[in-house]
Amino acid sequence: MQQYILFGTTVFMGLFAIMNPIANTPIFIGLTQSNTSVERKNIAFKSLLYAFIIVTVFCIAGHFIFKIFGITLPAFKITGGILLFMVGYNMIQGKESQVHQVSDAAKQKIKALHENNEINIAISPLAIPILAGPGTIATAMNFIGVSTQPTHYIIVIASFALLCIITYLLFVYGEKLIHTLGHGFVTIISRIMGLILAVIATQMIIGGIHGAMQLYK
Repeated sequence: MQQYILFGTTVFMGLFAIMNPIANTPIFIGLTQSNTSVERKNIAFKSLLYAFIIVTVFCIAGHFIFKIFGITLPAFKITGGILLFMVGYNMIQGKESQVHQVSDAAKQKIKALHENNEINIAISPLAIPILAGPGTIATAMNFIGVSTQPTHYIIVIASFALLCIITYLLFVYGEKLIHTLGHGFVTIISRIMGLILAVIATQMIIGGIHGAMQLYK
């Protein structure tokens, strides 16, 4: 039981760090500032539902994806670790990672398209790439790897579901939260999450190198 609790805590912290709902809240507010309170809640719910479905599909199908493309777990861990480390490093430096980055011009274009009913911002850019981007997918798949234990699948999916609920609350009440805590607090939390993410990424790389040495020795 203790190992499952430790695994669940690690999974949640890793997913929290890469998805970074606190830092994404201002983005959500900016994209939905012209919408009503009810519309914001609907957009938040749909974007997180889509993100949950996307990550869950990759978690469940990850084992088959490895087989189809001949991907080894060490290779995926090393690649995923490098990707996550870059995201974490940028977060520590106070920079916006390309994984999460949405330019001001893109935001304006997306808002205009949304107003003309040409695109639903709940799908893009919120669900993809902000919430369920390559970093989040890589993290979830890394935690599951090629495990055949149903418990690991349940823990990862349940952890992401809990994270989606927390993110929904932050999105809905985010404007009040940011006004209360201030942007400085959001910056501090974002950099702490970046440090945690970089450490987890380093551990993934170490595990991948160790696995590769065992695989090819």
